[in-house]
Amino acid sequence: MSDRIEYTVGPEDEGMTLGQLARRRLGLSASLLRQIKWLPDGILLDGERVFVSVRPKKGQVMSLSQGREESSKGIIPRRGKLDIPYEDGLMLIIDKPGGVAVHPSPGHPDGTVANFVVGMFEERGQNMVFRAINRLDRGTSGLMCVAKSKHAAGVLENALHEGHITRRYLAVCQGAPCPPKGVIDLPIGLEEGRGIKRRVDFEGGQRAVTHYETLETHGGRSLIALQLETGRTHQIRVHMAHMGCPLVGDFMYGEEIEGFDRVALHSCYINIELEDRRVELESPLPRELERALKGEI
Repeated sequence: MSDRIEYTVGPEDEGMTLGQLARRRLGLSASLLRQIKWLPDGILLDGERVFVSVRPKKGQVMSLSQGREESSKGIIPRRGKLDIPYEDGLMLIIDKPGGVAVHPSPGHPDGTVANFVVGMFEERGQNMVFRAINRLDRGTSGLMCVAKSKHAAGVLENALHEGHITRRYLAVCQGAPCPPKGVIDLPIGLEEGRGIKRRVDFEGGQRAVTHYETLETHGGRSLIALQLETGRTHQIRVHMAHMGCPLVGDFMYGEEIEGFDRVALHSCYINIELEDRRVELESPLPRELERALKGEI
């Protein structure tokens, strides 16, 4: 993992300071700039240390440190199986199995994606602060993005908020939505006194929009394709339950199924479009969700 970011000054950049270029062209946050400007090699121009007020010329190369990170506090590094279909200097894309939590929680400090990622970087001799860009519930499987640095997290979170990261899901639900295709635009808020449980809340909820389409129906269950326009906690689970079609295995919004220790929801597609790269990946429907659709679970 490179700890530096490089940028060659173009003709359209002349007249701007290094600080302005770092913010506007590279997406560095003000807090990261404040941190790295005091490092001996924090901000270099053609290999020489400079300050953020310098105005570079066309063709010069600025090189910036990503800061000196420590590993995530409170996350125990562990060896564990990780399916990583894509990695570059900015991010990891992980194909997470259902039933594995992303972050440690009280009473469950181990066995999570975060433990395994921090452990992998420790084996590489690198520090790692775990930063998940799109978070998946413990019971949800599929593709999720993890930033490899504070700078990368800023770039990717910006892309997420600006609609440059597209996420699609597959779900197996009870019953069949009516109509079979449409848009659910219903605000979601916390259900008072129920911990993390959410509900449709027309008074105090945040706007939540889910696009859905029924792909198959078998017996009393349906396979649904979904795309998020917003990213509220439990959004798909709440919206589908509100339509009378809770996800199979959803103990919180539907019914728990003995021997099926997950929710029938899979992050099947992610597309990340940045100025300098595009990352597009798909993940097939897991076998256990195929079985759930056919009523074998």
